[in-house]
Order: sequence, then structure tokens, then C-alpha cells
Amino acid sequence: MTVHLVGAGPGAADLVTVRAAALLAGADVVLFPGTYLDDEVLSHCRPGARLVDTAALDLDQILDVLVEADAAGLDVVRLVSGDPSLYSAVAEQTRRLDAAGVPWDVTPGVPAYAAAAALVGRELTVPLLAQSVVLTRVQARSTAMPATESLAAFAATRATLALHLAVIRTRELMAELEAHYGADCPVAVVHRASQPGEQVLRGTVADIADQVEAAGLRQAAVILVGRALDPDSGAGESFLYDPARDRSGSA
Repeated sequence: MTVHLVGAGPGAADLVTVRAAALLAGADVVLFPGTYLDDEVLSHCRPGARLVDTAALDLDQILDVLVEADAAGLDVVRLVSGDPSLYSAVAEQTRRLDAAGVPWDVTPGVPAYAAAAALVGRELTVPLLAQSVVLTRVQARSTAMPATESLAAFAATRATLALHLAVIRTRELMAELEAHYGADCPVAVVHRASQPGEQVLRGTVADIADQVEAAGLRQAAVILVGRALDPDSGAGESFLYDPARDRSGSA
């Protein structure tokens, strides 16, 4: 049997991939992150499947469930929020699965930052304005950040920032970013994008912390920072679609 590590997307039942839905429909055991997932995602599971909320489990307890289910010949899905390539602890889990001799595979999902950008209605890479997106987080009650990955270093590029796991530190983060982006730089904070109760706060580096604190946001939010969020930025347009571009040869 194979343990399927599956991206659950941002939380909405209709934003899981077709492959993820099929894996859920065939699974005997499904482990899911209850803190970050809308219960409707589990509607893809077959009746009678064993559902295990991992919110109260540590990594070893999660792996015990995966290994025991595999040993029993059961089909297993381990759902992770968003996409497994970001902040999913897949690296630790797959190391342990390898050590236990359990085969596994990974199914991607819609990442939270993409769902947030869609809800805001903005492209994060705008020609001549921002052509890079930095996906990062900050340290609060979490694993320490590598010394080489300071927020100031990323901010110096003035790329669009997508800050995960950071909403409880919004005020101090904006104070750090102001020197690089300016007090008037657009910011969007998206809470539980795509789920019931989703919330979008729009503001600037100068005032977004007030909104976050007034709303009482503590988790499950993505902070987007950058000039690309401004629909009136006056930036350029893509050369790919420029009428003056020579299309006689290969792309």
C-alpha cells in the first residue's frame, strides 16, 4: 500500500484537485488538520472511512497511525493544508516513512497564498513593478528561522511578500517593512481564504495592524505586501502579449 500525502488546498471542498478527491474517495483512513480545514472537504471521503484529526497529535503519533494503517493493508491519505511544498512537515514525515519502509507519494494542492491573491483579485507579479514573490514566515511560537533568512533581507528586494504564520506579529512586522516599502504600500490580510467565514482586510503598511487587531485575527491568515496589490500602480504590461512583439519565430 501507499501513504498519500495530499494537499487539501486552502480549505474549501471545491478547491481540492480531482486527484485529491479521488484519493479521498478511495481511502480507508484519512488524517486531516482540523484547525485549518473546512469540514466540507471531508465530504469527499467514503462513508465508513476512519477520520483522524491531527490537531492534537504530535509527529510521532501521526506516524504511528500511518504506519499501522499501512501494515493493515489499508489505503491512507494524510491531508495537509494548502500545498505540501510549503510548511507541511512533509520532509519529517517522509523521512520517518522511509525508515519504516512505507511507500508514499505526494499530491499537490492549491496553496494558501494563491487562494488569498485570488480573493483579493490581484496578480502578485506585475511587469516593471514586481516580478518575484517571496514566500516566507516569521518566528513566533514556531521553529526558529535560519539566520540568513531575515525579513529585512527579503524586504530590501521590494518583491511581493506572502507572509505565512505571521498575523499575530502584524504590527511589529509592518514597522520593519516600512523602511523598504513605504507607509502607503498596499497590504492585504486574508483569513481562511475560500472557507465559510473568510475575511479580507485591505489597507497599507501604516494601518493594517489596526485592522488586524480590531478583527481579532490570531491564525489561518496570509499577509500580502507589495505595490503589485495596487490596481492603479501604473505599471507596465507583459511583453509576451505586446502587439509589437515579433511572433514569426518560435516562442
